[in-house]
Amino acid sequence: MKKTLVIGASTNPERYSFKAINSLVEHNHTVVAIGQKVGEVAGVTIQAKAIPATKIHTVSLYLNAVAQRDYYNYIIGLTPKRVLFNPGTENPEFYQLLKANSIKYEEACTLVLLSTNQY
Repeated sequence: MKKTLVIGASTNPERYSFKAINSLVEHNHTVVAIGQKVGEVAGVTIQAKAIPATKIHTVSLYLNAVAQRDYYNYIIGLTPKRVLFNPGTENPEFYQLLKANSIKYEEACTLVLLSTNQY
């Protein structure tokens, strides 16, 4: 299974990050989550700041391009296998940084990838 970091996590059931965490857990992926507020979703604790993490396979973003800037160095430092830019999070500036650091990225919906067994 793929250890996944969700950035932009929320305890609001109407948010896609909330749905993604639930789906990742249902698909037996290990989840680490960072959001604006501490909370819990599907047994996953949401941290309110960047935390040390190891062996992250995928970073799933739920932040707009401007908000992502605070996480550029953090994400690159994690050396994930890929970064998923969910709809609304597209960021050509970050794509270039990821590419320069040999980190793959995709404009893709985590929920769709999970539901179609392409995750």
